[in-house]
Amino acid sequence: MAVPKRRLSRSNTRHRRSQWKGAAPSLQPCPCPRKEQVRPHQLCVHCGQYKGRQVREVE
Repeated sequence: MAVPKRRLSRSNTRHRRSQWKGAAPSLQPCPCPRKEQVRPHQLCVHCGQYKGRQVREVE
């Protein structure tokens, strides 16, 4: 098993970790009249539609 010869400095460690960014989820408008922002390929929790058809009843 490979073992590092020297300890990495704080600067190098933080520089490497700076690439661990999280990306914001992409959103698109729902086809319902409210035009709520929803994630693609997901059911709209506001109106219960998926790809233009009613899938779930919403209270």
